[in-house]
Amino acid sequence: MGRVQSGDVNAFAELYDRYAVRAFRVARAICQDSGRAEDAVQEGFLAIWSSRAHFSPENGTFKAWSMSIVKNRAIDAYRAAAVRPPVQLAETQAEKPEANSKSVQDQVLARSETDAVLISLRELPAAQAEVIALAFFGELSHSEIAAHLDLPSGTVKGRMRLGLEKLRKQMDVPA
Repeated sequence: MGRVQSGDVNAFAELYDRYAVRAFRVARAICQDSGRAEDAVQEGFLAIWSSRAHFSPENGTFKAWSMSIVKNRAIDAYRAAAVRPPVQLAETQAEKPEANSKSVQDQVLARSETDAVLISLRELPAAQAEVIALAFFGELSHSEIAAHLDLPSGTVKGRMRLGLEKLRKQMDVPA
């Protein structure tokens, strides 16, 4: 990020390559639409470039800072479209890309498991679904989610624990 702050476009391209897929997952979960999510990611990274001088590692990681910016752009896009609450998750585009070496059967099984998780997430209270989605799709830690949502870490951990307990019950998974 130091190179980006000094205006290095190639370093910024590296950061984009590293975080764009994660940012898209976060934006897609909020926007409910791939097109709006792509726009939110692009606008978010433009904002990151424009405000690169304001980033300070003392205030948190680049990942948490950048995902917060993308999340805010996604919320703005969602609100502009005024379709559904942002914490409801779409059934597509949320899973991680499958390796080409996996068999078709493995890919179908992985897809059906992801769909089952997404359906179960919709049944959770919004606050619990949000922290689980940020952890799973955004790959953020508890502390990064806390910074991202401006919540105490204990609140995030509590919501995560309650949400995961409810998911286990809904999906009939032993603890």
